[in-house]
Amino acid sequence: MAVRAILRRKRFWIAVLLFVAIANSYMDRNTLAVAVNAIRETFPIGDGDFARLNSYFLFAYALMYVGGGRLMDALGTRRGFLWITIFWSLAVMSHGLATGIAGLAVSRLLLGVGEGGGFPAITKAVSEWFPARERSTAIGFVNAGTAAGGVLAPPLIAVVLSYQGWPAGEPWRWVFFLSGSTGFLWAIWWLWDYFPASRHPRLSAAEKLEIAEVLGRPGDEARSDEPGIPWLRLFRYRQVWGLMLCKGLGDAVWYFIAFWLPKYLMDARDFDIRDVGAFAWMPWAAAGVGCLVVGSFSSALIGRGLSVDAARKIALGAAVSVMPALLVVPYISTTWVIVPFMIGYFGQQGWSTLVMTLPADLFPRDAVGSVAGLVGFGGALGGILFGEMSGRYLDAHPLDYEPIFAVAGVLHVVSFLVILVTIRRIERVEPPPGQGRDIDG
Repeated sequence: MAVRAILRRKRFWIAVLLFVAIANSYMDRNTLAVAVNAIRETFPIGDGDFARLNSYFLFAYALMYVGGGRLMDALGTRRGFLWITIFWSLAVMSHGLATGIAGLAVSRLLLGVGEGGGFPAITKAVSEWFPARERSTAIGFVNAGTAAGGVLAPPLIAVVLSYQGWPAGEPWRWVFFLSGSTGFLWAIWWLWDYFPASRHPRLSAAEKLEIAEVLGRPGDEARSDEPGIPWLRLFRYRQVWGLMLCKGLGDAVWYFIAFWLPKYLMDARDFDIRDVGAFAWMPWAAAGVGCLVVGSFSSALIGRGLSVDAARKIALGAAVSVMPALLVVPYISTTWVIVPFMIGYFGQQGWSTLVMTLPADLFPRDAVGSVAGLVGFGGALGGILFGEMSGRYLDAHPLDYEPIFAVAGVLHVVSFLVILVTIRRIERVEPPPGQGRDIDG
């Protein structure tokens, strides 16, 4: 009976719509990682080239992460998310037209621009539909789409690459054509079904009562009664710098293992594309479990009476404690090599879930979006730096992954120490004296 009641609620299907959007985003961004060896049969791509292609994506993604929230405010969620989805879908398809590294580089930049606006759009959409008591649950459900996209990408791409009956061009080109086309199908669904709750034509009277908190406020988002913090003044807080550095250290590892996993398995472990399709989804499934388990563990500790500070730090410590499993990757047998990746993906996404909750724990509501954007920016920069250094090293020392995984296995531990030093207590910060509410600075 309870399940039927949930299924009848429009906001449940809005959450499903957003879940599919994120799954599609993560499938699109992982196409290059799975297809890169097939592309090499058409034109050469060295390890340094592969690292730079990922850096182009992350550079544009980082900049758009900061500006995406303001773009959604300017265009509105319905129109803004529609246009960025169409944009990134075309960017994905453009990969299939590439005749060399330069073409792929342009496509990766365009993809980063489009996908960088995705998470700000989703955050805004959730705020338009879910009251505060449901919002964290909704975001957790939607964020699980990242794991779903990662799970689906390797086997589906392997099927496309294995099929030789495509009407024109190499099979790898069809990976991008087909992946990009799914975004247009989603855009049709979005255009038909998404409106802010205050303007949705098919919202029942009963559900309007349930989400009266959302419907009763002017505009799309509520304004907090707490004083805001101008954007530039955020850089005066050591907590902001600590979160950016923490995210940069952890995401340096995350983007490496997420982008390089298929390539490592094929180059260093002699997996073929069918093996990648059969096994590379497993760490992504573990990542989804990590999001749910570690986040729930922190909430359970608060429910048992621990402070937010203690609950968050205990759960963060538990998540980073498993990350040294990556140290054994170069030494473990091929039969079991996927296991430390599963452990690492689990710990990383549990860690990331909590790090991205800290802005809301620390800052007034009107500043949370800006802080979260800066934290995401720091994470992308970490991914660029570590990916570039790894690519250059592998160009000079082919297949020598040992030093890379030696560093990857400890960076999350360092990031946790950064949290302990820069955020001595997780509690609401005090805005500067006499500060107004505007955060546009």
